[in-house]
Amino acid sequence: MTQDSFRVSFAPLSLQEVYQLADDGANGAIVLMSGTVREQTDGKPVIYLDYQAYEPMAIEVFRQIAGQIRQTWPDTNRVVIHHRTGKLQIGEISVLVAVGCPHRGEAFAACRYAIDTLKHNAPIWKKEYWSDGSSQWVSIGACETAH
Repeated sequence: MTQDSFRVSFAPLSLQEVYQLADDGANGAIVLMSGTVREQTDGKPVIYLDYQAYEPMAIEVFRQIAGQIRQTWPDTNRVVIHHRTGKLQIGEISVLVAVGCPHRGEAFAACRYAIDTLKHNAPIWKKEYWSDGSSQWVSIGACETAH
């Protein structure tokens, strides 16, 4: 039985809690990725974001991601994926992903796989509110991914 943790939460996310949930005596590395609300998108000043999710399906997508991680990196000990919903201000954490593995290389690769796959597959949307008074809903899968 795995001790993974998946959550969609209106409450603020905790770096310490997610790290502790990913911790395991067999780990040689824990890689934790924190996604935060930035102050601009494509040069447009952002005031805040509003996240919504279809929680049951999002949790199922998180479980699928953990399963896919274990197929590729079978020594993975823990996978933790927590995502916020609701109104988030600039600098607030919107998502935390942590992966614990015996070695750092697989932990980095698995963590990157988790966030990239989450952004493309999870039913989570954000509405960006800009300083000019306009706003727009965007699937997080349409957001820029790391290169």
